[in-house]
Amino acid sequence: MIVEAQVTINGTKAAVWAALTNIENAAQIISGIDKVEVIEKPANGIIGLRWRETRMLFGKPATVEKRVIAGAENEFYTTEARDGGFLFTTYHRIADHEGPLILRSIHETKPQGFMASLKAIPMIFFKGMIKKAILQDLNDTKSVVERG
Repeated sequence: MIVEAQVTINGTKAAVWAALTNIENAAQIISGIDKVEVIEKPANGIIGLRWRETRMLFGKPATVEKRVIAGAENEFYTTEARDGGFLFTTYHRIADHEGPLILRSIHETKPQGFMASLKAIPMIFFKGMIKKAILQDLNDTKSVVERG
């Protein structure tokens, strides 16, 4: 399943990138994140960064370990997380546009195995809720950038 959302942001690529990659302080930036614990920091850049992120899902705290697997400064980064038989890949992209920038987030959920494939069937009913959460994350980032 793929869920995508985007927002336009009045700011520079560097400002958007700084807010987007401020993983250590993500709980203060993104209202949906309760806690972040950085596990591994690369010597430079963002590729290889690993952290545990806790969010409230269905009224319960849910923690997943994420890692940055690809990226280019001021352009994009891609994360992976594995949990409950699923591979979750998230793509964050900053695109030039006439006027404001476009910040896009694409979340892909892939079941890994037969049992996860069965569990994935009802996920289609939650696609709207997932998109709303992604859009809230993007709007939280937008607010930080536009406030300066």
